[in-house]
Amino acid sequence: MKEITGINHVGIRVASLDTARTFYEQLGFVFIAGPLGPEPVAIMEHPSGININFILNATPGVSQNILMDVAEKHPGYTHIALDVTDIKAVEAGLNERGIEITEGPVTLPGGGVMLFIRDQDRNVIEFHQNPGNE
Repeated sequence: MKEITGINHVGIRVASLDTARTFYEQLGFVFIAGPLGPEPVAIMEHPSGININFILNATPGVSQNILMDVAEKHPGYTHIALDVTDIKAVEAGLNERGIEITEGPVTLPGGGVMLFIRDQDRNVIEFHQNPGNE
């Protein structure tokens, strides 16, 4: 469909707004509103324009991400990938904040570089530097 112009937001199921908000604030996201609606949902936005909706109904204390951490591979969205201009600065910032890098940095054949972290509910976040952004 040619009418699609971009991604409006990403929905991420979380167990606690407080812990999700604390984690994502470390990545530069700003709290906008919430909880709202019957689910309920809270909204955070990054200065780059990336918008995240937290769906506040995950079961607390779950230690595995069913899409990533179990042998059976369930259908669904596995991660969000965020473009960055300087992967080394991102890596340093994550280390300074005590956020564990779960994979990477990995250099792709075309020159892109990526690394991965997990949020407080084991949701996967990729940071991706495109080739030529050094």
